[in-house]
Parts: sequence; structure tokens; C-alpha cells
Amino acid sequence: MKAIEIRNKYLKFFESKGHTIIPSAPLIPENDPSVLFTTAGMQPLVPYLLGEKHPAGTRLTDYQKCVRTNDIEEVGDNRHLTYFEMLGNWSLGDYFKEESIQMSFDFLTKELQIPVGKLYVTCFKGDNDCPRDEVAAECWKKAGILDGHIYYYGKEDNWWIAGEEGPCGPDTEMFYDTGKPACGPDCQPSCDCGKYVEIWNNVFMEYFKNKDGYSKLQQRNVDTGLGLERMTMLLEGKETPFDTELFSDVMNKLKDLQKVEILESRRIVAEHLRSSMMIISDGGKPSNIDRGYILRRLIRRMIRHLNKLQISLNEISNLIEINVEALKEMYPELEKNKETIKRVINEEKDKFVKTLSHGEKEFEKEIKKLSEQNIDIIPGTTVFKLYDTYGFPPEVTKELAEENNFKLDLKEFEKLFKEHQEKSRQGAEQKFKGGLAEQTEKTIAYHTATHLLHQALRIVLGSHIKQSGSNITEERLRFDFTHPQKMTKEEIQKVEDLVNEQIQRNLDVTCEEMNYEDAKKTGAIGLFTDKYGEKVKVYTIGDFSKEICGGPHVTNTKGMGTFKIKKEESSSSGIRRIKAVLQ
Repeated sequence: MKAIEIRNKYLKFFESKGHTIIPSAPLIPENDPSVLFTTAGMQPLVPYLLGEKHPAGTRLTDYQKCVRTNDIEEVGDNRHLTYFEMLGNWSLGDYFKEESIQMSFDFLTKELQIPVGKLYVTCFKGDNDCPRDEVAAECWKKAGILDGHIYYYGKEDNWWIAGEEGPCGPDTEMFYDTGKPACGPDCQPSCDCGKYVEIWNNVFMEYFKNKDGYSKLQQRNVDTGLGLERMTMLLEGKETPFDTELFSDVMNKLKDLQKVEILESRRIVAEHLRSSMMIISDGGKPSNIDRGYILRRLIRRMIRHLNKLQISLNEISNLIEINVEALKEMYPELEKNKETIKRVINEEKDKFVKTLSHGEKEFEKEIKKLSEQNIDIIPGTTVFKLYDTYGFPPEVTKELAEENNFKLDLKEFEKLFKEHQEKSRQGAEQKFKGGLAEQTEKTIAYHTATHLLHQALRIVLGSHIKQSGSNITEERLRFDFTHPQKMTKEEIQKVEDLVNEQIQRNLDVTCEEMNYEDAKKTGAIGLFTDKYGEKVKVYTIGDFSKEICGGPHVTNTKGMGTFKIKKEESSSSGIRRIKAVLQ
């Protein structure tokens, strides 16, 4: 079964069960301080899981484009992906365990025609914080799961939370038995042997965790996620996602073009190309910080592996064309943004080719120094410096070293590289932790301040100003906007004064739900306009600001503090960045 068929069956099935289909949020989150990219279907819905009313109702379903960056270096094996699609359905204080489990069972066995004997499920075994989930187990038995196909595990397997603090609860996970031999007498869904593959996760979100422990949420929610690539792989009877129709056209073309057979490199090129295309299509640009750095890493790693396959870099535009053709039914935005995608990737390719040239010169300097000291081993610190500072791939360093009769201290390099990876992973986890679970009074005030700042910039600089991104922490806000030149000191002061004037006016912040077209007619500013559903929320701050937004916001500007712009700088070409605080 093709991926697009699975997606359409899923959305149609849950629509028939009273769910409203909502559009996928952009990969680059709007007004979300928590992550570099949208990493899960629930991420854009956190305010509603915490009790805000969603304009589309209490039953929702969608497909969500996702990027997770913790395991970029693992891509190339038989399962890791950076970009993936998550299918989800949500109950916002509506149905709970029994109805959720029955719908999941019916979709798998009736819509996807998976034999019930191939399905196994796991439930939470209970601890001091939450009792054993016998309710979920009984619901599975009632739905039709076979005896002996239900297992219980602890928090490490069957509990879900957004970050270290936030909405959470026990979950039930569904597994597909691939038919592979058991790894031993104790083989069960928790094994990593490959016999059982997790396909779906239903979180019964009824708790909130903070530093003092667990408390009950004001409403019980259901949050689910089904990985489309994995389900496609299983239903097509393939060994890996790279064997499915989502990747096969590009994988086959790479095989035709390659002069050296390296399966891992073909997978890396195919995966990183698709991921880069999706990020660029949603507005991403390569840079040296945050999500721009992730995109740069993806493109450069892809180029390195094209070189390993000895495929001309001139083939990149052709590979993009093949991917657009293969994926345009699922992602029409790729065809719409095809020329931008080509331009961005090829520009980054040209920069990286220069980087490789610089790296070679640095390499030559280093081996000259070592030769003068009669040393024939290149230290790991040097290999890592070439990699980290100059973007010079270690495999290229190794090849050049062998040509010059040098060896590498790879043990030291690997130690430094693992430390670097761990720092990157912690950074990514901190980004995830930063806002999903921490909607405090301060971050809510900062979110409201971005609306005031946006309107103030439009008044002072002109109506061409459009928000192109924001990031909020407990300590400050960061706001990116379109503007061709550096702001003057006078302009910065005017904007600051205008924002503070509105805060001091004690303006009420009100919210109205309306159709998107009606919202536009009222003059509301809309960001990422292709992502909105039929109904939207419009937040109005007194007579000053009106924006389409998901929230959350203060109810009155009184007490927000004094707004102070700390820095105005360039973010990228044509984009300026303001960092500001509320004191």
C-alpha cells in the first residue's frame, strides 16, 4: 500500500469518527521557543492539551511533517530518518481510553487489513505515581487483541512526557510482528532484535509533571502518533524505509550514477536530500546557527557522500527533480518551491566545495609541521579541528593522510567527536524542553510582546515588515523580520517607546474564532498562511494589534514590565533580528 493511500485512509477514517482534519503545521515552528523544528504532531497543540479551546473542536486529526535532529550521524543505517511524517488523532477532553483503543484496533485490522495475530500491545505496569493500566489492557481484550499479546512495561517504555516537565501520562503502544524468528525464549515487544516493530502510540494524557511531582490536568486528553514511513515499509513488505516508493526513485538513480557501491552513502544522500528539500520548502535557510546549521549539516553531509559515491555534484538538480516528481502528490509545496530548493542547495554546495579547498590547505600546513618534527601520526585534536572548524570530513583527512604516508589518531578523534555529539544532543534536548512544557507567566508575556513588537515595527519601518521567526525563553524574546537594512538608533528607540506605551495603556487582549477569510477581512496579520485551517483564532490587543495566532497570551498588558531592545542585528540576507527583554 502506497504512503499516500495510508495517509488518506487514516484521515478519512478519523474524519468519519467525528474528527476535524487540521493542516500540518510548518516544519519551522511559529512563535515556538521549544525546538528548532516541529518534532511531533502534538507540539503545535500543547496550548489546547493544557485547556485552551481549539477552533476546530475537541476531536482533531492530521498528518504532521516532522524533523528530529538528534541522530543525524546515525542516518545511513536501515531505519534512522531525519525527516518523517507522523499521522495523529487527538481528543481534547473528549473521548478517552476505550474509544481511542477501539478506533486504533479498527483502523489497523479493518482499514489496513493487518491480521490480528500480527498485533501486539504494551501498557503501563504502574508505579507510585500512577496505577497499573488494567483499563487499557481490558479495552484491548474487548477490541479483539489475542491472549498473550499484551505486555506491561514501566515508565521507560510506556510513559510519555514533553520534556522534563509538562503534560504527560501512561501510553499504550502497538507493535507489528514481522514474522522474523524470535531472538530467544524471552523475545517480546521490548526487544530490539527486529521481530517486533512499534507502529503506533496512544498517550493517555491526564497528568502534569513539575518539580514537585504529578498533578491531574484539568482535562483528560488522548495524543497519538503513527509513523507513516514505518507503516509504509511494513505494508509494502520491505526491509527498510529506503526500499519503499518514498525513496526508490532516487535510490535507483543513485545506483545508476555511482562509480563505487556504498549502500550507506546512497541512503544518506536520499534521506538528507529529502529532508533538506522539506526544510527549505518551509522557509529554512543554511547558516551557522540553530536550524540553519542543521540544514547546512544535512546538505554538506549529502555532498560528502555524493563524493564518496563518485557522483558529479552537477547531478544535484536532477536528483531534486526526481524527488519532486516522486513526492509531489504528497507534498505539492515541493513542486511550488522547486526552483528555490535548487538554488539554496546548489549555493550551499558551492560554498562547501570552497570549504573543502580551504580544509586541504590547512591539512597541508598541519602535516608540514608534523614532518618537521619527524611525527607521522596526525593527532585526533587536529583531525577534529579540521572537521569542526573547517567542515573538513574525517574520511577525507584519512584519505589524504594515507597518500602522504601519515596515520591518524582516530581513537582521540572519536573521543572528541562523541563529546561534540553529546553536547549537540543535549542542546537539542534543551531546545525541546525549553517551551513545550514551560508555558510560564513570563514566556506568555514575551509571546504577547512579540505581537506588540511586530505592529510597532510595521508602524515605524513600514507595512513591508513580516515576521520570519521568533524564539522565546524565560529570559528574553528573539524576533526575526523582513527588512533590507540595519535599523537606526532613532528607529530602535521609537519601536521600544511604542511597545512600552501600549503596555502602560493596560490594553485588554481578546480572542475571537472566525473563518480564515473573515480574519483577513478584519485586517488581522497572518503568518504562514498556507498552514491555517478553515477556522482560526484572532488575538486583538486593544486598538493596536490584531494577529492570527494559536496563543497563549496575557489577558491584559498591565504588569508585563518594561520592554527593552538589547540588540538589533542581521540574521540572514534581508532578515533582521531583535533581541529584547521585559524588565
